[in-house]
Amino acid sequence: MRIYILYLSIFIFIHFLVFSLSYAVEEPAETFTLKHAIEMALKSNIALKISKEESNAALASEKKQKTNFLPTFNATYQYEYIDEEPTMGTIATGPQKEYTLISKVTQPIFAGFSLLNQYKIAKLGLDAAKINEKLKRLEIIFEAKKMFFSILKAQKLLQISQDTVTQITAQKEVAKNFYEVGMTPLNDLLQAKVELANSKQELISAQNNLEIAESNFNILIRRPINESVKLEDVLNYTPFGHDIDFCLKMAEKNRLELKIADLEIEIAEKEVKLAQKDYYPSINLEGSYFQRGTEWDVDGGDYIYDPEGWGITAVASWDFWEWGRSNYEVKEKLSHLSQAQYQKIAILDNIRIEVKQAYLNTMESEKNIITVKKAIEQAEENFRINKERYKEQIATSTDVLDAQTLLSKTTTNYYKALYDFKIAKASIYKAMGQEVME
Repeated sequence: MRIYILYLSIFIFIHFLVFSLSYAVEEPAETFTLKHAIEMALKSNIALKISKEESNAALASEKKQKTNFLPTFNATYQYEYIDEEPTMGTIATGPQKEYTLISKVTQPIFAGFSLLNQYKIAKLGLDAAKINEKLKRLEIIFEAKKMFFSILKAQKLLQISQDTVTQITAQKEVAKNFYEVGMTPLNDLLQAKVELANSKQELISAQNNLEIAESNFNILIRRPINESVKLEDVLNYTPFGHDIDFCLKMAEKNRLELKIADLEIEIAEKEVKLAQKDYYPSINLEGSYFQRGTEWDVDGGDYIYDPEGWGITAVASWDFWEWGRSNYEVKEKLSHLSQAQYQKIAILDNIRIEVKQAYLNTMESEKNIITVKKAIEQAEENFRINKERYKEQIATSTDVLDAQTLLSKTTTNYYKALYDFKIAKASIYKAMGQEVME
């Protein structure tokens, strides 16, 4: 009886385990909309997290530089022991051991404007870090859209390849049947077999392209690389509607790289002023308080004639001759300033080229959509007619296969144009410095 109960328990456990696993396997994958994919990328992307940490570091640096305007406090505790008690003749004049506590406060008064310029440089660095974080956000939005549409394109091309294999397989069977009854020559069947082999190769390539696209998407949103991807298709088509002059104008107004370049120029200008600090003296105000004693509590003692006291000191110092070191440093910083100014010009040139290229790609894909969409219906009708003509032995197998190839190519070109247009449109928005979630 016990053995029967044991077997029954094991059977129930295994049945429950298999049922649970099958339920987990069959659970439908999450479907991503374009907006959801972008939000996931912004939430999970490592590059954006790095950029945020750079902003945090810049904020800490700015706060650190601000503290340089404030006084600093210092305390020193000292113990001194000498081998013999100080004497004058036979009279002791000082203690053999002595404890000293010194407290000091130092307030910078003037440092050749270096403290002010260091703070301004740190503040500009914080502004640049925040803008760079926004720039990284725009890049991630573009990458999310690009990968999203790349997957949709790869899925369509895979479907076209699968349909092509199915249709050529059917054509091969027709050619085989006709050959077996002596209605067509052997070369019709052989040609169909060759075309089928070629289409199967293209199918494998399409499958691999889809897997790579899905893996890139998973990496972007920090999912396991082999996780299945299910996307909501976006087949709607909205023309771009802007000319190149508008795009260039918006890019020059909005591109964050230009704002960062302006900040880099300001930083370089402040570094020139910072290098000029040694042209001036530095002035500090110091206040000190001391206690002395023969014991650790520094509370006076034998031969301690001045157990405590305080003082205020104004200290001015100036390195007025350094063999031209300060002058050479200023020249170095002036050269860096010129580099920053030239760099902005180069960035602006690159932005204009980027906008022009993105605009042309967008226009090309948009025109292709209109052109190829009409051709699909014609290619489908051409394929249908040739299949019927072949069955009636009016057309050859070559005619059917050529018609199938033409249909596959036309359909492929349409979906390439459609999704390439969406990617190009995302690219032109990025080139204009605009955050668009569509």
